[in-house]
Amino acid sequence: MKIALLGHGVVGSGVSKIIDSGRTDELDRLEVKRILVKDESEMTDPRTTLDFNDILNDPEIGLAAECMGGLEPAHTFVKKALESGKHVVTSNKKMLAVFFEELMETAEANHVTLAYEASVGGGIPWIADLTRIRRIEMPDSFRGIFNGTTNYILSGMYSEGKEFEDMLAEAQKLGYAEQDPSDDIDGMDVRYKCSITAAAAFDKWIDPEKIPVFGIRHIRKKDLDWGRSRGLVCKLIGSGKKNEDGISVLVRPVFLKENDTFAGILQNYNAIESISATLGKAVFIGQGAGSLPTAHAVVQDMIDIVTHTHRFAAEKTRAAGTVNTEPAVWYIRTSCPEAFTAVTAEKTGEDTILTKAVSMDELLPAVRACEDPALFLAEVAE
Repeated sequence: MKIALLGHGVVGSGVSKIIDSGRTDELDRLEVKRILVKDESEMTDPRTTLDFNDILNDPEIGLAAECMGGLEPAHTFVKKALESGKHVVTSNKKMLAVFFEELMETAEANHVTLAYEASVGGGIPWIADLTRIRRIEMPDSFRGIFNGTTNYILSGMYSEGKEFEDMLAEAQKLGYAEQDPSDDIDGMDVRYKCSITAAAAFDKWIDPEKIPVFGIRHIRKKDLDWGRSRGLVCKLIGSGKKNEDGISVLVRPVFLKENDTFAGILQNYNAIESISATLGKAVFIGQGAGSLPTAHAVVQDMIDIVTHTHRFAAEKTRAAGTVNTEPAVWYIRTSCPEAFTAVTAEKTGEDTILTKAVSMDELLPAVRACEDPALFLAEVAE
């Protein structure tokens, strides 16, 4: 099958490198015909073009791999490619999470596949494994360290006793964090990935804006020291669970017990877990980002499409809200602890408290009333 690449940056260049190597019979079935780039400075390959219509109007091209990132023009290009009868593979979690329902309906209406393995977990075959589980049963829940940047920062803060700003600067220097790391440290990246995972796991598309999110921008060494004194390790966790009221999806830091599998996930690695009735607990660990690991996932989707082994239940996916009613204990550091008087179980410091077991839905009104821009909040594992 002749394919086109939309974007030739970190991921796109990795895709062309893997396909052009042609190491297996499966790779021999793929041929990169066109590569869409942003400007003339990137036209270093005879296959490059600046005009998306060169791809859209080419009947030989049966598949487009979107590796551009961002919302637009990625969303428009993907939708037009699907409408023209081309399969699409994407690594763009933000674009996919925001437009998931629309793009899946477009793919279904045009009898083509929209595949997105690389959008969650980088090189970890997370979506593929969820799909295999779904052949037997729907998962009961998932949780994971979905973001390598924040895991690198938290790991360093814990093991080296450094402050957040120092570890962020180190992550940026090593290329693990963007110059503007907001999506990572504020939890938005994990929010997009949880939205996509919920769709794959539960057939429920959750608008990312409806998923409560707390990041690590305001975490301090003293918070980790508090956890260490109690045998707890802090990780940024995204999770989803079916319950009697509906679907619960959350993104927040969690103080985990030291014997929790996720407590030992170091550096920039990702780890994601599913729990289902007959398989039980299954944990997948690997590189969550990077040129070749992510490109590997993109090419795996391409091979599945070419060999007719790709399967997503897109037609079953429907929009849903979140209901976060499960109680938990929360560690809160804030300049206005009095806002949490009604839910406070213990005051652990001048500006820190532990709450009673309350749900996120019960806690959010107090968080909003507090209006503390530097508030740090984390769930405390039982």
